[in-house]
Amino acid sequence: MRCSINIPNFGDFADARTVASLAATAEEAGWDGFFVWDHVAHTKQARRPHGDPWMLLTAAALATTRIRLGTLVTPVPRRRPHQLARQVATLDNLSGGRVIFGAGLGGPIADEYASFGEPTDPVVLAERLDEGLDLLELYWSGDAINHLGRHYEANDIALLPTPVQRPRPPIWIGGFWPARRPMRRAARWDGAAPLFKSARHGEAPPAAEVREVTDYIRSHRTHQPDAPFEVVVGGVSPTEPAQARDLLGPLVDAGATWWDERRRQDDRVDQLEPVLRRVEQGPPRVD
Repeated sequence: MRCSINIPNFGDFADARTVASLAATAEEAGWDGFFVWDHVAHTKQARRPHGDPWMLLTAAALATTRIRLGTLVTPVPRRRPHQLARQVATLDNLSGGRVIFGAGLGGPIADEYASFGEPTDPVVLAERLDEGLDLLELYWSGDAINHLGRHYEANDIALLPTPVQRPRPPIWIGGFWPARRPMRRAARWDGAAPLFKSARHGEAPPAAEVREVTDYIRSHRTHQPDAPFEVVVGGVSPTEPAQARDLLGPLVDAGATWWDERRRQDDRVDQLEPVLRRVEQGPPRVD
């Protein structure tokens, strides 16, 4: 099991210099991944500063050499696919091929879509997500493409340079289990980062539900059943080795391949000090 750090892109973490320093500390402490949220107005009533996730990850890339970098998750339906393709490809080149692209619908929909006059119909957003993902894959090929879809259009256009990773960076899909459609979507790509209605953000999910997710996805991976696939779960882990094994061992047995260290969504989720303290302690160990 590989282990990552997960932070919001607001509060203390809106500062790219803070994020760069934290990423460097995470790499030195032995973490494998570093992921940021992608919000523009998370609970807009709070009125706190937000940083652009791709600028934050650029700073992190310049401060590190090994750790994988990405978003969990980017709401593709509220972004223009060609601009997003360019941002991800640029970061993948800058980092030497270390980007993991997390995608989903995002939210809260009222704050992050309706506030800007964007569509809010979940069916329309799901269509934009699927069409947008297909377009990203085409753009990252470097070939000239023509596309006339329900929501997007591309006319004989090629985007260069391509990402370092070929044929493209890994795509992980987020969603709330037990909703099935997001996990069917994930089965088409390279990984799933499910949240669970039975566990709050920052709480480890029940191993039995993780097994349900992995079994469900496996049953729908008919196009590449033997290709590598990542299942990302997370929460707050203990630093004592025996306790960490007790928590993570059953999740590994259930099919999880990444542990994503993430704080509970309380009033300190966007504060550096408690996150830095946990990062410095290093990732949990299950061996």
